[in-house]
Amino acid sequence: MAIELTPNGTLGAQPPRMPKLIFRAFMAVNVAAYHLLGTRMRPMGGYLCLVTTIGARTGKPRRTPLIAFPSGDGGWLLIASYGGAVKHPQWVRNLAKHPDDVILEVNGGKLILQATSLLGEERQRAWERIVAQSPRYGNYASKTDRIIPLIRLAPRP
Repeated sequence: MAIELTPNGTLGAQPPRMPKLIFRAFMAVNVAAYHLLGTRMRPMGGYLCLVTTIGARTGKPRRTPLIAFPSGDGGWLLIASYGGAVKHPQWVRNLAKHPDDVILEVNGGKLILQATSLLGEERQRAWERIVAQSPRYGNYASKTDRIIPLIRLAPRP
C-alpha cells in the first residue's frame, strides 16, 4: 500500500503566506535547529526530524523539518496536519508520488524508509495515542473537515 491522499477539505485554517525568500530563511533556521538541538528537542511530545522526499513535480530532493513519533514497531509516524489547513502539505504529495524514496534524519542518524498511509482502526489507534501525547494535534483536526493523513515510515521490505 502506498500513500492515500484524502480529499482536501472545505473548512480549515489557511497556511501562512510569505515570500519565498522568507520561507526559505524560515526553513533554514529550522534545519539549523535540528542540527544543533535535534537530539535534545522534543516538540509537541515527538522528535524533531528532517524528512527528505522527492518532489512530485520537480523530481528534486526536498528536505522538510517535521515532528515524528515512534510507531512502536521500529518505524516512525508523521502527521500531515498542516496546522488544520484545508489542504495537505506538499511533503505528503511528494510522498504519494515517491513513497519508496524517503530519508528520515532523527536522533542524529539517517534512515532510508518507505512511506505508507495508516487507515481504519490502525489509524484511529495511532491518532488517539498521538493526541494523548500532544493535544495540539486534536485542535488541528477540529479546525478542518479534511481527514488528516497519518504516515508510517518503515524500513523497506
